[in-house]
Amino acid sequence: MVAVEALRLPISEDLSGFLALLRRLQVPCRVSEEAGEQVLRVPDELAEQVRQLYARYPQGDGTLVAEQPPRRTGGFVASLRANRFTAGVLLVTLVVAAITLLGEHFPTIRWFSFTDFRIEGEYAYFATLEQTLAEGAWWRLLTPIFLHFGLLHLAMNSMWYWELGRRIEHRQGAPMLLGLTLLFGLVSNLSQYLFGGPGIFGGLSGVLYGLLGHCWLFQKLAPDEAYRLPPGVVVLMLIWLVVCLSGAIEVLSFGTMAIANAAHVSGLVAGCVTGVVGGLLASRARR
Repeated sequence: MVAVEALRLPISEDLSGFLALLRRLQVPCRVSEEAGEQVLRVPDELAEQVRQLYARYPQGDGTLVAEQPPRRTGGFVASLRANRFTAGVLLVTLVVAAITLLGEHFPTIRWFSFTDFRIEGEYAYFATLEQTLAEGAWWRLLTPIFLHFGLLHLAMNSMWYWELGRRIEHRQGAPMLLGLTLLFGLVSNLSQYLFGGPGIFGGLSGVLYGLLGHCWLFQKLAPDEAYRLPPGVVVLMLIWLVVCLSGAIEVLSFGTMAIANAAHVSGLVAGCVTGVVGGLLASRARR
C-alpha cells in the first residue's frame, strides 16, 4: 500500500477534527511537518476521496460521527480506571477537603500550608520559608495544591483537573502528568509565596493554568485530537485570569475572596513553556 500526499496545509491549521473523522472512517493516515507545513499522507487509491472529504468537512463532521456504531466505554468506573493518576489526585484532594472542613479547620490546614503558622487571638504568625526547609518540611512546597476553601472552589478545580489531566494522561501517560503536576504545583506555590508574602493559600488553580497552557501550545505545534480543547475554553480561562488580576473579585466580594494571582500567572507561563517544548519534540518525532 503506497502512501501519497493528499493535503499540504499551513502548520497553524488545526487538523485534529479531520484526523478524528478519518480514524472513524478507518482511513489509514499519517501527518508530518515538512518545510514549515503539515502534510497528510493516505493510501494512493484514497487520496482523491480524502481531498474531497476535506473540502466538505475540514473540521470533521458531527453527522458522520452519528452514523458510526456507538462504542461501549464501560461508564464512569471504566473512565476512572483508564485515568488512574488523574483520579488519584482528585481523591487526595477530596480527602484533604474533608479533613480540613473545606478550609475551616485551622489545626489540619497547618499540615498542608506552605509554611507552618500559629494563631494567637486575632493574629496569625507564619514561619519563614527558610525555617520550613531547615526543619525538613519539604512536602509543604507542594501540599497547598490540595487545600480548597469552600465547595465551589473545590468543585470547579476538581472538574477542570479531571478535564485537563485525563487528556495528558491519555496522550503522554501518567508519569508525564505526575511530572507536570509536581512542576506546576511547585512553581505556582513558590511564586505565590514570593510575590504574595506569607499567608494561607491553596488550590489546584495554579496547576490547572499550567495544564491549560501545556495542552494549548502542545496542540498548536503538534495537533492531536486528545489535546483539542472545546471552543472558547482558552479564551474563557484567560479572561477569568485578567478579571482576577484586575482586583474586581476582591472588590465585589468585599475582601472575603483572595485570589492567588501569582500562582495562576506562574502556572500558565510554566505550562506554556512545557507545551512548546513537548509540542516541538512531538512534531519532530512525526517526521
